[in-house]
Amino acid sequence: MSARRKLTVAVLFGGRSVEHDVSVVTGNQIMRAFDPEHFDVIPVYITRDGRWFTGEPLLDLKNYKNEIVGQVGVIPVILSPATHHHGLIINPIPNGLFAKSQVKRIDVAFPAIHGSHGEDGTVQGLFELADIPYVGCGVMASAIANDKLMTKTVLQQHAIPVLGSVSLTRAEWDDEPDTILARVRAELTYPVFVKPVTLGSSIGINRASDENTLRNAVDVAVHLDRRVLIESAIVGGVEINASVVGDDRHIDVSVLEQPVSWEQFLTYEEKYLRGGDGMKSAERLIPAPLTPELTARIQALAKSAFRAIDGRGIARIDFLVRPDQNEIYLNEINTMPGSLAFYLWAETNLSPRALVTRLVQIAQDFHAEKRRNTYDYQTNLIALTATRGVKGVKGGVKSASKPRTE
Repeated sequence: MSARRKLTVAVLFGGRSVEHDVSVVTGNQIMRAFDPEHFDVIPVYITRDGRWFTGEPLLDLKNYKNEIVGQVGVIPVILSPATHHHGLIINPIPNGLFAKSQVKRIDVAFPAIHGSHGEDGTVQGLFELADIPYVGCGVMASAIANDKLMTKTVLQQHAIPVLGSVSLTRAEWDDEPDTILARVRAELTYPVFVKPVTLGSSIGINRASDENTLRNAVDVAVHLDRRVLIESAIVGGVEINASVVGDDRHIDVSVLEQPVSWEQFLTYEEKYLRGGDGMKSAERLIPAPLTPELTARIQALAKSAFRAIDGRGIARIDFLVRPDQNEIYLNEINTMPGSLAFYLWAETNLSPRALVTRLVQIAQDFHAEKRRNTYDYQTNLIALTATRGVKGVKGGVKSASKPRTE
C-alpha cells in the first residue's frame, strides 16, 4: 500500500444530538487510530446547532474545553451533494475581499455521529447523493437499527427473539395516559424499562417497578422523543455484547463481553464518565463467562441480525441473557457504537489501526459494487409529453372540459 497515494478520509463527529459529546470522543478515537503514512484524515466537526467546521485544532480533545469553533484555524465547511465536487467545500461563504472557497475531494467519509442526524440514516443519505463511499451501514439499515420499534419488527420477521413491549406516541400519552397504563397491565409485568425509541447511550432510559414510577419514566422519555417503548425487564439476566464487522459476503464476530453495572442497567455515566475513555472505561468481563454453546448461539444470532437489517461495516449488538435458562433476547443493534468496540476487537487480535483500515476497505468495496447499478435510463418520454401535452401520457392529468348537457 506504501506505493499508492494516501487516501483522504473525512471523519464526521458532533452533531445535533443529545449524544453530541459521546460523538466527539468517538471521532477523536477514530482519527487517532488511522495510520498517517497511508491516510490523510480530515476532521469535520458539526456543532450542536448544525454548523460544519474543519481545521487542525479539531484533532485535539483539549481544545474543546473552550468554544472550539472560535479558535484560529477552525473554518466553516459543507459537504456538497453534487457528484462533481465529490467532497467538501471549505469556506463556502467567503468573508473578505481576497477570501475564496475551495473544494477538498475526499475518498471516504467516516461518520462517527451518534443518534439523531447521524446514526439514523440521514447523513448516509447525503453521502449517497454525493456519490462518496462511506463507512458503516447504509440509509435503510441505519434507520432501522436506530429505531427500536422497527428493529423489533424486522428481527421478529427473522425469528430472532426480542422482549415483549408496548409502544406509545407523545400525543397518545398526552391524550390517554390511562389507556396506555391499562395496556401495560394487560400485556407486561413489572418491572419494565422505558426507552425513547430513537436515542442511544442509555439517555432517557429508566426502570419502572410500578405504575407511579412508570408515569414518571414516560414523562421523561416523551420530552426526548416523539415515540416511546415500554419493554419487559429480564429479572436475573445479564447484558452480553458482541461486535460484528463485514458485509453481505462475510461477517466476523468478536469475542463476547459482559458489562458489569453498578445500577440495574448500564447508565450513560457508567458507559462514558467513570474512566473517561468511552465504553472502554466501563467495567466488563471479557470474554463473557458463558458456556461455549451459549457463546456460539449468541454469535450466530449477531450475524443473523446484521444480515436481517442488510448491515455492513460495523455494529455492536447487545443481548439480554438468562444463562441458567438458556434464554437469549436481542436488545439493540448499534450501527456506529462508541469507540467502535476497539477493545473487543483487540481481544480478537485486530488492532484499532487494522480495524479502521478494514472498514475503509469495506466502504470502497461496497461503493464499487453500487456503481454496477444502472442509474441513467433514457427514454423519449419528455419529447412525447412536450409534443402531445400532459393528457397524452398514461396517468396524466385530464384537461378540464365543459359539463356535458343531455
